[in-house]
Amino acid sequence: MKPVVAIVGRPNVGKSTLFNRLTRTRAAIVADFPGLTRDRHYGEGRIGPRDYIVIDTGGFEPVNAEGIVREMAAQTEQAIAECDVVILVLDARDGLTAQDSRIAARLRVAGRPIVLAVNKSEGLTEQAAAEFHELGLAEPWLIAAAHGDGVAQLMEIALAPFVETGSDESVDEGDADRRIRVAVIGRPNVGKSTLVNALLGEERLITFDQPGTTRDSIEIEFEFDGQVFTLIDTAGLRRRGKVFETIEKFSVVKTLQSIANSNVVILLLDAASEIADQDAHIAGFVLESGRAMVVAVNKWDGLDSYQREQITREIERKLHFLRWARFHQISARKRTGLKALMRSVAEAYRAAFVRLPTPKLTRALIAAVERQQPARAGHSRPKPRYAHQGGHNPPIIVVHGNSLGQVSDTYRRYLEGQFREQFELTGTPLRVEFRTSNNPYVDK
Repeated sequence: MKPVVAIVGRPNVGKSTLFNRLTRTRAAIVADFPGLTRDRHYGEGRIGPRDYIVIDTGGFEPVNAEGIVREMAAQTEQAIAECDVVILVLDARDGLTAQDSRIAARLRVAGRPIVLAVNKSEGLTEQAAAEFHELGLAEPWLIAAAHGDGVAQLMEIALAPFVETGSDESVDEGDADRRIRVAVIGRPNVGKSTLVNALLGEERLITFDQPGTTRDSIEIEFEFDGQVFTLIDTAGLRRRGKVFETIEKFSVVKTLQSIANSNVVILLLDAASEIADQDAHIAGFVLESGRAMVVAVNKWDGLDSYQREQITREIERKLHFLRWARFHQISARKRTGLKALMRSVAEAYRAAFVRLPTPKLTRALIAAVERQQPARAGHSRPKPRYAHQGGHNPPIIVVHGNSLGQVSDTYRRYLEGQFREQFELTGTPLRVEFRTSNNPYVDK
């Protein structure tokens, strides 16, 4: 088993910077802004022959916390309960604070091994760590997480009690390939974190009645019907004109990256409010990125029959371009409709990565042309001859023939509909490309 290391400390001491250093990623958002990290963030690292799992946590206030700070503290408490060793990060520039002492007192009763990391020690001598002996926990070690100074030695100390795992416990590449990466996206406060918690069956993420609670993209693995999924909770996407804070701009970038790195996207709508233009903009971005999609209309249980009819009409009017996607009415809080939702996610994944044999595609093309030929363009009529698959996620169908440069967008959509119906491509965008054969006698 890989040892689990939890990074704990007060806000803005460099926990996420250390997390990124240990995982050799930029998975956690880092900025000179206290309280940026809120949910637990997991990653994997390796030092020498030792593999480990590391947990990044938000700023910890173990006593008298209220509101969102209390929710953050609960996340940190869970990380402490899950871990094998705690790294308490302290700030060499600020020195020992009362909050550091409160955190140390909480960790002392937790019963976990503790390693003290005195961060931001660039240019300082060993004397900078002297005052942290007052905590009475362990030998404080000077590090500079931003530059990597002392981090390797710190991890050697933290992992010393654990047996070397070697490479035999690394994740099998075949298993990793079978995981379906699912990004949950939508406007702020539509219930994305609540949906992820409902699917997991635990309060894994902070949920709070305040837009912008989630700031980073959090990845969590879980299994449903024998299939392993990686759920990605993302920050809410607002209209560009309403994104003012630099932190929120970072969050938007992380959300867009999560969409690009996912296999399927769950677009979450709020049935309790009208379908906004921003919902259509988000859906349009997913469509342009080529990702498979399932649409979930949340908070459906709180509507009467008239409201349900009105919201259904709004969806048909504003999201008519998503007719190829499955729509589900759910309640994340009451956990209703979730099984059907995840089955549609698996269906969309299969459609996005389907393999379409060239003979079957060509027969479907010929049948579609016999049913309706493309409109004549000038003196000639476009003549589609055969088709083959040009890519996956999304599926790309390449049609070859003569004079196909004159095929209208209307006919392209017609062929797309025929291919969808023939091969049951529900839940994924489909791209039809035309390639015109060159006339060998054009210059003779």
